[in-house]
Amino acid sequence: MPDTISRETFLQYAASAGAAMLLLSLEGFALSVNAKKLRVAVIGCGSVSNRYLPQLLSSKLIEVVSLCDIKYERAVEINAKYNVNAKTYAHIDAMLKGVSFDMMVTLTDMQVHGELNKKALLAGKHVWSEKPMANTYAEGKALLDLAKSKKLRLWGAPAVVNSPQFEFMSKTIQSGKLGRVASAHGQYGHTGPSWSAFFYEKGGGSMPDLGVYNMATLTGLLGPAKSVMAMTSIVNPERTVDDKGKIQVEAEDNAHILLEHDKNVISHVMCGFNYFDPHGHEAGTQSLHSIQVFGDYGNMRLIGYDWETNGVVLDTSWTEPPKLMSTDKGGYEWQEGARVVGESIVKGIEPRINVEHALHVLEIIEAARKSSATGKRVKLKSTFPWPMV
Repeated sequence: MPDTISRETFLQYAASAGAAMLLLSLEGFALSVNAKKLRVAVIGCGSVSNRYLPQLLSSKLIEVVSLCDIKYERAVEINAKYNVNAKTYAHIDAMLKGVSFDMMVTLTDMQVHGELNKKALLAGKHVWSEKPMANTYAEGKALLDLAKSKKLRLWGAPAVVNSPQFEFMSKTIQSGKLGRVASAHGQYGHTGPSWSAFFYEKGGGSMPDLGVYNMATLTGLLGPAKSVMAMTSIVNPERTVDDKGKIQVEAEDNAHILLEHDKNVISHVMCGFNYFDPHGHEAGTQSLHSIQVFGDYGNMRLIGYDWETNGVVLDTSWTEPPKLMSTDKGGYEWQEGARVVGESIVKGIEPRINVEHALHVLEIIEAARKSSATGKRVKLKSTFPWPMV
């Protein structure tokens, strides 16, 4: 599966003229990138940086020039570990005043993503942000408006739409092989992170950490959600974590979310930090799937998690056994998003990942919390260019 689509295809299918304007802006920027290399700064040098940096360093079109962490020793350690030869900083303000760069990659605690991304945009930097890109839909929309006003690009994880398995499932639905699609289900859970308290503090939770993947996949396959109904809870009110010891849990660690899509399609996401799963992230057999889509002619099951895909089981016959399809990952990795969008800037092309999709998922998370608190269905106002394949 190609990581990008052509300029002509994007302009043909983009939802608005505004998207075309963004692309032209991107192309113009590409011409100004020195020696056709994008200079990247990474903020947040914890565990996730160990997955992102090899991707970024593997690209001939990207140069990592800055590393930043409020725990400064982590920036120094990761710089040496991967032989990055970058400047290291203890604060974003120092980094923004330091060596020049073009795009910031945000890998910090999720609660500060919005404020850090805003600082980068105000300083004239493109941004790729780990999920979520802000704490509220309003904050995320303001970031997007700011980026557009400054002719900058903003993207938010996850990159699940990049996988060959997502493409296969999308094309299968659009081809009509499943008949009239009625329902879909996504699930992602484990017993909870132990290394940091931010997952359980206000602004954290299982939805922005785990459910966000399923929400991105299901809306990417079925189209934008029109409304949300949800129930969330805290099953385990106390946790013991490495950085703060015993803490009180403030954000949901258990969530069930119903999404209403166009044409009366309903999907469901369940996620949580209390889900025993001895198979972990390597679900590789036909019985271990994370996404399922049902139509009246057939159904599909995505094997593995939607961010760590291993194939798709397609079942369209009353007499023949299900078929395991699309087992080649095509080089896809969940941590490729920053590299892919960074290379798209240099090449002047538009990636499949788009910020409107990430913003829509952020609105779903916020609406799910509101629905759980009020017991009511919550209508959504955001959308994104669709279909994505």
